[in-house]
Amino acid sequence: MLAGQAADPTPEVPDQARRSEMVQLIRQDCGACHGMQLTGGLGPPITPAALKDKPVASLKATILDGRRGTAMPPWRPFITEAEAEWMVALLVRGVGDAR
Repeated sequence: MLAGQAADPTPEVPDQARRSEMVQLIRQDCGACHGMQLTGGLGPPITPAALKDKPVASLKATILDGRRGTAMPPWRPFITEAEAEWMVALLVRGVGDAR
């Protein structure tokens, strides 16, 4: 990327099989703490309304590196930075019936 050039706002899209795995991860693993509807539980809501004013970089960092002093674990050992960015984009627009 050239100096001063804006980053591409569209994250790299994983292949269909990996997308399905990641949606399952969101629904099951994230849902275990954030609620099965992602509306909150042990962790805060991660719905589009709850995330609308949150910086994408911060959300991505939280997914990858967790939150010290909370139950939020780091997922970096299991997902790439590009996949975390894709997950943020999905969460911000709503998981719905994504596959």
